[in-house]
This record gives sequence, C-alpha cells and structure tokens, in this order.
Amino acid sequence: MKYAKTDEALSRLTPEERFVTQENGTERPFTGKYNAHFEPGLYVDIVSGEPLFASADKFESGCGWPSFSKPVEPAHVTELSDKSLGMVRTEVRSQHGDSHLGHVFPDGPAERGGLRYCINSASLRFVPKDRMEEEGYGAYLDQVEDPT
Repeated sequence: MKYAKTDEALSRLTPEERFVTQENGTERPFTGKYNAHFEPGLYVDIVSGEPLFASADKFESGCGWPSFSKPVEPAHVTELSDKSLGMVRTEVRSQHGDSHLGHVFPDGPAERGGLRYCINSASLRFVPKDRMEEEGYGAYLDQVEDPT
C-alpha cells in the first residue's frame, strides 16, 4: 500500500482531528474515543492510513490517552525533540502523513520495553481485526491479539 497525506484526506478531518494532526494539538485527557478501547485490531494514521500501533501493544497507563509500548513498523513513526510548553519531550509523528500523533516517554512497562507512546485518539483510525485483511492490513494480523 502507498501511504500519503492528500487534500482529500485532510478535507475529511473533523475540527479536532485537524487541530491535533495538523496543528500539533492535544485532545483533552480521558475524552478520546480510543482511550479505554481494547478491541483487537490495528490503529492507523487518520490522514495517511499508514499502520502505527497494534492492539496487542496497547495498555492502560492511566494518563488519559491511548498508550502503546511500540509501533508496528518503527519506520512509520518519526521522533522529534519538542521543547514547547517549557519542557523537553519527544514528539511522535507519522512518517508518510506527517501527522502529529502525541509523545513518547520512558515510563512504560519494563516488561514491554519501557516506553509509553502516549497518542491522541484524534490522530488515529481503528481497523478491527476482522476487517484488516480486506482493508489491506493482513500483514499485521500476527501483531494483533484478542484481549484477555
């Protein structure tokens, strides 16, 4: 599949999705549709469609945003130094869509590698496990697991 930011994709964004992905915004904590969402499937960039995070790597961190231990394809995320708001953080952006996704912190579960990708729901589209094949994401089925 080819992943890219297009005018058509941008025109479909809600005001909040545009604010988050295109203006480096942040949704309010505990308000995003994927914060407490644990269905098996794949989270993709809402703008480009590139695969970002698998449900198997999602965990409850209590921070108010969806948290993941790692991306499904490290090449699909870019990490940049962010010195805004008087602090130093690491911003996470999608490689092909150049969407602002959130930030990554070194306080994730040690048994999962120690990272916490804190991601805005507004930057994501969820593809349920049973639709991944038909939507072209079948190669990532092995990274998705049913919740226990």
